[in-house]
Amino acid sequence: MTANPMRKIRNLDFTIIFARDFAAMRRFYEAVMQFPIYGEPGPQWVEYRIGASLLALTERGRRCNDAPTPDGALSVQLSFRVAPDEVDECAAALSEADVKIVVPPFDQASGHRSMFFRDPDGNVLEIYADIRKPAEGAPIAVAG
Repeated sequence: MTANPMRKIRNLDFTIIFARDFAAMRRFYEAVMQFPIYGEPGPQWVEYRIGASLLALTERGRRCNDAPTPDGALSVQLSFRVAPDEVDECAAALSEADVKIVVPPFDQASGHRSMFFRDPDGNVLEIYADIRKPAEGAPIAVAG
């Protein structure tokens, strides 16, 4: 029996946000989040490299021109991973930039230290760290 080719997908490499307010979103992701520009392949399209992934901002109408998500309607959550001691540092930096923290840093039962806030379009953003303790006798991964 042949495996479904969809099972061959190994990574999520590219995330695109269709911004309601492109200029405000761009200012937020560059000035507040401090994401470096990876590319600008056209007007109203900007890409940011975040680790092994790309995050792009654009406006509706390029290939899909659906109606925008209504204000106040939850549509996407992006989660950005940092080291455990950096969650609180990020919360402080966001507060200094006058970003409203929706949920301040807390430890989740799932083993994450998380905090939540929103971008100018209302998308939910999480900064989190894995704080689970390795199982007894499990090898400890070392970043290199």
